[in-house]
Amino acid sequence: MFRTFAKAIAAIAVVCTVAGAGLVLNEEYGNDDSDAKDAGASFTGTKKIDVDGRTVNVSCSGQSDADRPLVMLMAGGGEGLDNMAALQKSLSKTDRVCSYDRLGEGKSDKPAPGTLQTVNDTSVLLTKLLDHLAGDRPVVLAGHSLGGYIAARYTPDHTDRVKGLVLLDATVPHLTRDMNRTIPADATGGATQVRDGAIAGNEGQNPEQFVIADGPVHSAGDIPVEILKHESQYAAVPEYGPALEKMWAKGQQEWQQLSTDAQLTTAKGSGHYIHTDRPDLALKTVQSVTSRVADAR
Repeated sequence: MFRTFAKAIAAIAVVCTVAGAGLVLNEEYGNDDSDAKDAGASFTGTKKIDVDGRTVNVSCSGQSDADRPLVMLMAGGGEGLDNMAALQKSLSKTDRVCSYDRLGEGKSDKPAPGTLQTVNDTSVLLTKLLDHLAGDRPVVLAGHSLGGYIAARYTPDHTDRVKGLVLLDATVPHLTRDMNRTIPADATGGATQVRDGAIAGNEGQNPEQFVIADGPVHSAGDIPVEILKHESQYAAVPEYGPALEKMWAKGQQEWQQLSTDAQLTTAKGSGHYIHTDRPDLALKTVQSVTSRVADAR
């Protein structure tokens, strides 16, 4: 499904397109490095970490002051940590930054055959990674697409650790419902592929075998939350393009319920891959949230 027209056009609402696999912009932060410097959680490079018997591929860089947060980058579905390598490189000039391949992505192990992963499953994995990588340091999560969805679902239950959040065109909270409402059952052609492909992905037909469930947005209190949405993405589906853009915009507004200090911004000139179309804005936004978290300590 991930390499069909549906994925290429509208699975941006679910997970990222295969086009993103070509966005490896800095090998230092994307490739396996058997010579990575390792000093506990302060290694630089890419290494494999064992989590409950599963191998998880992790990349870390930067040596910021321990009083500053750890930034954890979370790539979209169908992609590995290399997709956010350029952003990691830029952020690591001032802060400690890590990224990882979720199970089923990149160089991490695959989920058990025939099983589906839930938000709880991926949250357990993220918690154990943060235990290893962050220690007592506060964390800023910055997630793109499906990575943003997971970060947004994770944060309200982990405000003891996650003190800031950046969503880069995150998958919307009620995608199955909204996709069915936007593209009716009698739709034909490419629009049908868009709808059916997105819903199939939501049900677990994706490399992570991850169920992207609809659900309400829970509050994470008053932590700083910055939400960036694309400017244009659905032009290739002209009949339903405007309605899909409206659906997506409303979904991004729903994410504002995460915090009383949540801000929504449209990334001008950007499609779904905001961190590559507008790297300046993505960098500025993550740095801003990270500095606010550091200053609040």
